[in-house]
This record gives sequence, structure tokens and C-alpha cells, in this order.
Amino acid sequence: MVLPLLVLALVLCGLLAGWAAWFVVRDRAVILKQLFGAAAVEAVLLVQAVVAAIQQAGGHAVDGPLFWGYLLTAAMLLPLAALWAFAERTKWSSVVLCVAALTVAFLEWRLWVIWEAGL
Repeated sequence: MVLPLLVLALVLCGLLAGWAAWFVVRDRAVILKQLFGAAAVEAVLLVQAVVAAIQQAGGHAVDGPLFWGYLLTAAMLLPLAALWAFAERTKWSSVVLCVAALTVAFLEWRLWVIWEAGL
């Protein structure tokens, strides 16, 4: 797994979480631009998955089910949060997006730990 992709994903998740938290404080629902931000994070996660698959096929030892479980969970969270935010037009959509972005950031950190340990 490439460190710059991980750092980019963490930074984007932090920015998205901060943006959504600002909307929570202001009692506003998620806007379309925030969903585009979530899509940008998702694109980075998908590129990261491809790079990880190539590196794992190249011989990097990692616990496959654990690693891919974290990666697939991280990849599924933001689209689910976006669907929820699209359906829920209150400030709670911003709460959901904020929590999802923070969770993806945590999962990214765990992915790095698993990758580096070669568990």
C-alpha cells in the first residue's frame, strides 16, 4: 500500500468530516458539493484497493481476510452515508456524513497498521 495514497485519504476524510461538522453546528443538511467530496475520497479508496491488490499479488505478506475486510468496509461506508444523507434532509445527514468520514479515517489508519505488520 502506498503511503501517499493513505495520507491523501486521511487528509480528505479529515476535511470532509470537518466540513460536515461545520454543517452540524450550523444545523444544516448535507449539500451536493459534500457528496462530491465523499466521491473524491471514494475514488482514492478504490485506487488504493487496486494498488494494494497489485502489491499483495506481487508477494507482500498480509492477512488477506482481515485487510480486505477493513478495506471493503471503508469503501462501503461513504456511499452508504451518501445515500442516507440524500434521503435525510435534516442536520442528521451532516452528522451521518461526519461520522462516516471519521470512521473511514480510522479504518485507513488500521489498514496501515495491518499492512506494515504483515499480519
